[in-house]
Amino acid sequence: MRSLRAAAALALTGCGASPTYLRGSGYVADRLATLGWGLLAIAAAVVVVIGLLVLAAVLRRRPPASTDRMSSAGGLSWIVIGGIVVPAVILLGSMVYSLRVLAATDRPEAKPALAIQVIGHRWWWEVRYPGSSPQETFTTANEIHVPVGLPVQLELTAADVIHSFWIPQLAGKTDLIPGQRNVAWIEADTAGRYWGHCGEYCGLQHANMMMAVVAEAPAEFSRWLEAQRRPAPTPSLPAALAGRAVFTRTACAMCHTVRGTEASGVLGPDLTHLASRRSIAAGALTNSHGNLAGWIANPQALKPGVLMPAVPLQPDELHALVSYLRDLR
Repeated sequence: MRSLRAAAALALTGCGASPTYLRGSGYVADRLATLGWGLLAIAAAVVVVIGLLVLAAVLRRRPPASTDRMSSAGGLSWIVIGGIVVPAVILLGSMVYSLRVLAATDRPEAKPALAIQVIGHRWWWEVRYPGSSPQETFTTANEIHVPVGLPVQLELTAADVIHSFWIPQLAGKTDLIPGQRNVAWIEADTAGRYWGHCGEYCGLQHANMMMAVVAEAPAEFSRWLEAQRRPAPTPSLPAALAGRAVFTRTACAMCHTVRGTEASGVLGPDLTHLASRRSIAAGALTNSHGNLAGWIANPQALKPGVLMPAVPLQPDELHALVSYLRDLR
């Protein structure tokens, strides 16, 4: 448990700010935040009124015995009005208000700029960007890049158990269920990095199943999209070139894909442009040379229970492999 808390703290301090639903940064989140504050205000008002009525009843003097029958009749009216009519009106009004907000956030007013497929795994996120041809389709992991000010449709499913997609500053929770396709949408009105978590308990590393939505200007997003569609660059340094040989002849190539090489595994994240991502291990670690080396050598020490096995390598092989992976931009 201590290692989980340490990893989570490192992820939030090293890879981004803590997510919150109190400050919306998009169409859906803004309206959900307003709904939350509105329901909180209604609930607070009810608590205050009830508290004042209880206080008044405690301080009020008991009426004379001769007026007990009249008091009982008046008390019955108070029970009907205060215990049935007023709560019914408040609950009905809150329900209508909630349904109107949820209906307004059900689908975007404009046609989504693009559709992205998100697949939940234990314990990481696979993100697929479909293209007009197989060559333009690519897969990344744990980061979703979107253009600012444009709605983006998310097609959500799970590969193993039930997960829940939740980016608090952009949208509410939507479950990812094996064998079922759920649809949600997000729209960021400000450029930035928005952190989120799996919102459904899914196993030992549920707390360390994080992801980031990176919202950027449309021109920047187009450049990122074009770069991600390219195959992995050819290593330019001797160490990285040696690392590619290590990658393709070891178990790495059986689980991971690097487009442009013989590696075509599908069990783990696509690593074609790994170096362009800010974090590894689904947000548990910053993407640095040391963390990457430690993750390859002994992932169980950093994220206990993760499905990635340790890769036994000699120190020079590990150094060359990390150099290669750090070259995948």
